[in-house]
Amino acid sequence: MITRLAAVVVALSCLGGHSGAAASAAPGGDAPGALTFGGLHRTYLLHAPAGVRRPVGLVLNLHGAGATGGAQAALTNYNAVADQNGFVVVYPDGIDFSWADGRGASIPDRQGVDDVGFLVALINQVTSDFGIERSHVFVTGMSAGAFMATRLACERADVVAAIAPVSGTLATNFPCSPSRPVSVLQVHGTADPVVPYNGGTMVGRGGVSDIVAAPAMADRWRALDGCSGMPVSDMPANVGDGAGIQRVDAGGCADGTEVDFVRVDGGGHTWPAGRFSLPSASVGSTTQAFDASQASGQFFAQHNR
Repeated sequence: MITRLAAVVVALSCLGGHSGAAASAAPGGDAPGALTFGGLHRTYLLHAPAGVRRPVGLVLNLHGAGATGGAQAALTNYNAVADQNGFVVVYPDGIDFSWADGRGASIPDRQGVDDVGFLVALINQVTSDFGIERSHVFVTGMSAGAFMATRLACERADVVAAIAPVSGTLATNFPCSPSRPVSVLQVHGTADPVVPYNGGTMVGRGGVSDIVAAPAMADRWRALDGCSGMPVSDMPANVGDGAGIQRVDAGGCADGTEVDFVRVDGGGHTWPAGRFSLPSASVGSTTQAFDASQASGQFFAQHNR
């Protein structure tokens, strides 16, 4: 359970925009926050790093379908990553426990919920409240949260420096023309029973959709970022849980960006090294050979603008 240590500070309302209760977490603590956007009451959890006068970055960590921000915090243990790197981390809650991620398979998608607008408004609020550089905004997420992180980068690359989607790509027919290069660390298991590694038909909580294959998504990002360097493969040591890890890093990308693709051989629909509570019979295995939280935190620390 997330400990809520801080008071809620009420922000002013704006006529055509949003109003909210801004979370003000004590250093090293957590606070609930709320934001009214698009006529909807949106909620989130916020963690401020301990011992840091001015945070060096903001990470949005987006949950999967059927989950919550609090569940994503528990799954990823990202508060520890935030403390290590001096980040503020925010765990937003999706409408109906999901996101309008562009697949057309969720209630928010079908209802036309503006999740891109909500997340940008949240970024604006938190960076202003904590004095965070606007060029130091990063997004990660699991499953539907990974799809949402990718959509946000496609549509609002002006506010996102880097993303780290885990077990999620993009709808096949969804356009992706970012206004500027974005660094990407993409992680996907080859035995994912929910979001197929090789793409095609996906049957999720909200229905059926057609998605881009994980390797093809990495190739697309390399093309979008104009990566000219030959991808370099790295094979981290196996820790004995049966999963092989291949990390392919592409450099020579525009504006100093980088595209890294991590393939987890035999990995399921899980967060590598995460605290997954669902049975492996339904989501597959969780490897300990690669820590998606630590890796994404290090990646973000190296890829601000």
